[in-house]
Amino acid sequence: MNKTCPECGDKIIGRVDKKFCSDGCRNAHNNRINKDSKNLIRNTNNRLRKNYRILEDLNPDKKTKTSRAKLIEKGFDFNYFTSIYTTKAGKIYYFVYNQGYLPLDGDYYALVKRDD
Repeated sequence: MNKTCPECGDKIIGRVDKKFCSDGCRNAHNNRINKDSKNLIRNTNNRLRKNYRILEDLNPDKKTKTSRAKLIEKGFDFNYFTSIYTTKAGKIYYFVYNQGYLPLDGDYYALVKRDD
């Protein structure tokens, strides 16, 4: 039985369960198949990483206050965070990993850092 590589069409030589003629063809095939979902994940991770760096930069002492304008100026995207924490008093903190922010009055935010 002659099997051919689904990526390039060459004859597959080797083990009976081998699906591709080479690592290069296997990688190219899987990268093509997974391209859209990998782009979404990569872009989301990049936005989370950028938000994290901005919060870390603005909050070196684990607790501070900043303006919405300052966050936006640095490129912060409020649509990307990793978790939400609601206090017993009903205050809602948004976290990007261990860096959090709490909306305050007057377009200000309290920035906090959770201990790891």
